[in-house]
Amino acid sequence: MTPTLRVLLCLGLSVGLRTPEQTGPLPKPTLWAEPGPVTPWGSSVTIWCQGTPGGEEYRLDKEGSPEPWKIQKPLEPGDKAKYSITYMTERDAGIYRCYYLSPDGWSERSDPLELVVTTGAYSRPSLSALPSPVVTSGGNVTLQCGSWEGFGRFILTKDGDHRLSWTLDSQRQPSGQFQALFPVGPVTPIHRWTFRCYGCYRNSPQVWSYSSDALELQVSGPSVDPSTLRPELTSTAGLPMYQKVLIGVSVTFILLLSSLLLLLFLLKHRNKCSKSGALNLEAKTRALQKSSSSMADVQEQNCGEDASLRESQPEEDKKMNSQDTPSEDAQDVTYAQLNHLTLKGETTAPPSSPSDQPQVEPSVYASLAIH
Repeated sequence: MTPTLRVLLCLGLSVGLRTPEQTGPLPKPTLWAEPGPVTPWGSSVTIWCQGTPGGEEYRLDKEGSPEPWKIQKPLEPGDKAKYSITYMTERDAGIYRCYYLSPDGWSERSDPLELVVTTGAYSRPSLSALPSPVVTSGGNVTLQCGSWEGFGRFILTKDGDHRLSWTLDSQRQPSGQFQALFPVGPVTPIHRWTFRCYGCYRNSPQVWSYSSDALELQVSGPSVDPSTLRPELTSTAGLPMYQKVLIGVSVTFILLLSSLLLLLFLLKHRNKCSKSGALNLEAKTRALQKSSSSMADVQEQNCGEDASLRESQPEEDKKMNSQDTPSEDAQDVTYAQLNHLTLKGETTAPPSSPSDQPQVEPSVYASLAIH
């Protein structure tokens, strides 16, 4: 055999013996189980493998079994395949991976999927919280999973996410019980903290006991700032945005309505005061007018009395003036007559003098009236 022929035969053998493990440039597919990776004995479960459009063939491998474990043609539109297990037993439990073939070659293998079966052949473990299931927000707690059966491992899971699970080797206590202690925290009230635990043997790690009773932690105290928490614990923190907007709009509307009612009350009170003031002013004006008319009547009456007094007054004045005034140096006399009601200026003629004495000018006096 010539050297050239040997080289060609080696190349042919290497191409023919190429396995899917020699992956190409295509991205790895996604592998998951429905309804979940933990399945009770005798139940059905569906495994999905999703790649890119145009896949020609999908293969599912199981660790410890001949490869490939199952081969399926893709479903329309050609980007994923479906594998069904109608009756789950311990033979179906294990670790799975999938990959697909396209015109460009084989894809990479998916991330592993651990498919677990639970059985009633094992006793259920117990789960408790130390020191108490009541935990302060942001605090830590220890969960104790134990059993009198000689499990080699205990598995702790959190409800709502099968990906959150922790596995610890068991420790035998002086009392003879097997247990494991799981530290959990920090806990916050923005999530529901419900846990279950399972037991298994080391030689069959995918065959678990039935779960313990659920243990829910009671978180007390104020909430912790979501920004300080781990990303996987803050995906649903806080209220939805539309609820925050609705609360803000409601508070703003209530404040505006309160302000408007207060303004209307002040305006109504102000108008009432203005009307009351106008009525008081009108009453005072009427009272003043009435008092003015009364004073006018009194003044007219007093004026009549003064007129009668003035008619009788000149004669007496004349007698007094003729007796008191010297005849030799008669002068103009001006005097004032006071009356408590009227003040009026008057002029009286001087008393008659003998013919041999010079004539004197008339006298002028004023009459005062006090209103």
